[in-house]
Amino acid sequence: MSSPKPSTLRVGRRYRSNRLNGPYDAIVIGSGIGGLTAAACLSKLGKKVAVFEQHYTAGGFTHSYDRNGYEWDVGVHYIGDMGSEHTLGRRLFDHITDGQLKWAAMDSHYDRIYLGDRHVDLVAGPAAFAETLKAAFPGEEQAIDTYLKYLKQVSGAMPGVVLAKLMPATLTGPFRALAKRRAPAFLNRTTREVLESLTSNQDLIAVLAGQWGDNGLPPAESSFLIHALIARHYLHGGYYPIGGASEIAKTIIPVVQQGGGEVFTYADVTGIVVENGKAVGVTMADGETVRAPVVISNAGVFNTFGKLLPADAPHRVDYQSHLTRVKRSMASVCLYIGLQDTAEALNLPRTNLWLYPGADYEGQLARFWEDPEHADIPLTYISFPSAKDPSFAARYPGRATIEIVAPGPYEWYQAWADKPWGKRGEDYEAKKEAYAQRLLAKLYEKLPHLKGKVDYYELSTPLSTDYFCRYERGEIYGLDHTPDRFEQDWLRPKTRIPGLYLTGQDVLTCGVVGAMIGGLMTTVAVSGVKGLPLAKRMFVG
Repeated sequence: MSSPKPSTLRVGRRYRSNRLNGPYDAIVIGSGIGGLTAAACLSKLGKKVAVFEQHYTAGGFTHSYDRNGYEWDVGVHYIGDMGSEHTLGRRLFDHITDGQLKWAAMDSHYDRIYLGDRHVDLVAGPAAFAETLKAAFPGEEQAIDTYLKYLKQVSGAMPGVVLAKLMPATLTGPFRALAKRRAPAFLNRTTREVLESLTSNQDLIAVLAGQWGDNGLPPAESSFLIHALIARHYLHGGYYPIGGASEIAKTIIPVVQQGGGEVFTYADVTGIVVENGKAVGVTMADGETVRAPVVISNAGVFNTFGKLLPADAPHRVDYQSHLTRVKRSMASVCLYIGLQDTAEALNLPRTNLWLYPGADYEGQLARFWEDPEHADIPLTYISFPSAKDPSFAARYPGRATIEIVAPGPYEWYQAWADKPWGKRGEDYEAKKEAYAQRLLAKLYEKLPHLKGKVDYYELSTPLSTDYFCRYERGEIYGLDHTPDRFEQDWLRPKTRIPGLYLTGQDVLTCGVVGAMIGGLMTTVAVSGVKGLPLAKRMFVG
């Protein structure tokens, strides 16, 4: 990847110590959507918040970048529940953007699951979703109806899961025990185990689990909780931000600024300052110390407790022990593609394509890890952002974009990890090129008319994810969403260190809305009684 050129997509104010305008009520480390949500919500509660982002643009995985006359998102491929103003996700987005972020619906057939040559579409709306699956799998009507009931039951159990993370630690144990008795028995079993209790049809199971790339774990390893949340999240279709993913941070930052706060970029936090057992600020890469009574880390638990917390901080040893109980999520690569024609002329769909060799997801992954050069790619996800965004053609006339995401373990690229970004050498570029060609072949297999139309492409690896987003091994979803992960009581907004809070996807679940809810939870944990009306408004409506 070549060095980035100045971009109109960059949002946030470049950090300089003389631009600080304290004192601040709270500091947020990292401008991912969880951090921005917490900052905006606190701002609306009258708090002055400084957000520090080490990247050149704010937004974390919700940012966009442009190069060679094209624009791509890096993580916002689609978002569910944006079609109604009454859903939690939409209410929260409207709250933190003052209603300035607008949405475009994808095609009603929002996801297309390929099992080899066969494909089945996931269609928006519970009735249409069920009808399409029943037509594709005659005789499985009861299993499909029960599956939809299960999704609803998981959704109904989530307020208890959230409340348990907000209660004082002394009450958490008894409350969790009570919540477990009231929750469905399948809530935190593996996805495959639950689906196989409904049907023995492996193709149907594969289609129902066909979005497993949205959490990074195949169904035999993931908790049904995360599967159900994702499936229900998209049950009414997929949506895309008009103007591209960079509009998310662009519309949130003014809300942070309304409270006197700011979102700083090129603002590298190197440590959390702890005095007398309390978190009281952060140290910047330039040596500046910025103080605030509240420090919120959106940097992930591995960075927070493994790198940023000083060695003599209270409970640090305990937290580092906790880190051994969770695993980093799967790493991936992304191929960014530019075409010199419009999405309309190229007939690019507003449907995501999920390409699998067959229904045996776990077996395909195992064969790929064992022999990645020769085994078929176990998961290929293809997204068409320029087709999803109705403003793209006006902003980039005569251009179109495609993104392809696939598994890409950190170990494949580890040998180049100590090399400077953009200067990792010919061997690294050759390795990237070989995988890029395999992914292009997958694209042409389903859309052969695009052969010869590609003008530009570049492959991002886990090393890029580490460089830009500080996920050391390219773990875009933070922590693996296994059943064990959801048994970890310490994954909560309020830490055992006074003044230090967590936010983002590690607090609750991955995904844009999952991380946003993490931001809302952190707001409530920080503000206490003052945050309860906000929580009630968001969760109840």
